[in-house]
Amino acid sequence: MKRILLMVIRNIFMVPYGWIRLCYRAAHVDKYTEEDMYRFLQWIDLHANRGGNVNIDVHGRENIPDKDGFMFFPNHQGLYDVLAIIEACPRPFSVVAKKEIRNIPFLKQVFACMKAYMIDREDARQAMQVIIDVAREVKKGRNYLIFAEGTRSKNGNRVGTFKGGSFKSATKAQCPIVPVALIDSFKPFDRNTIAPVTVQVHFLKPMLYEEYKDMKTTEIAALVQKQIQETIDANI
Repeated sequence: MKRILLMVIRNIFMVPYGWIRLCYRAAHVDKYTEEDMYRFLQWIDLHANRGGNVNIDVHGRENIPDKDGFMFFPNHQGLYDVLAIIEACPRPFSVVAKKEIRNIPFLKQVFACMKAYMIDREDARQAMQVIIDVAREVKKGRNYLIFAEGTRSKNGNRVGTFKGGSFKSATKAQCPIVPVALIDSFKPFDRNTIAPVTVQVHFLKPMLYEEYKDMKTTEIAALVQKQIQETIDANI
């Protein structure tokens, strides 16, 4: 909470202007291209991070596929995760998030601008429809991010269990899977401090469909989880 207040105070003159623009865009998403909307979100994100003493240390941008139509699978540490990746990633992407966060101010507007999907983990039919819809959009060239743990880890830089079902959209779309290792992403919002913090974002080598087509989704999940945890362990 302290860091969010710091972000607001240090950007006090741009907050009203930025908030009005964000709310307007969230309510009129079809008036803007995805690229234009993403650049706007990066502009807000950059000001928030600088104001809040958050530095993003990016590694492996060269691993992001040149062609759109891929999926990010990061570990999930907290509410700040998507904001870290927005600054780190030069390419527009959308998100599949749990419905419980759809009414959190600011994140609600950001996800609306990204045309994100909210998934109800207790409604199997709705969840399956989201998987189908995301796969269809990825095939058309949109990029998506899914947190395969399903919920944020309570153990800092220890990764939780990745769920095989989270990879069904990727296997249906036959798209590249890009593991993303987040380090210390829980610190900006989940610790009650305003001390400077560096969040590391590591884009790992993508898994192409030819590499995982014969694997079960549980096997893909275990492999991605292992790669992310090894990257975290090597960089903390």
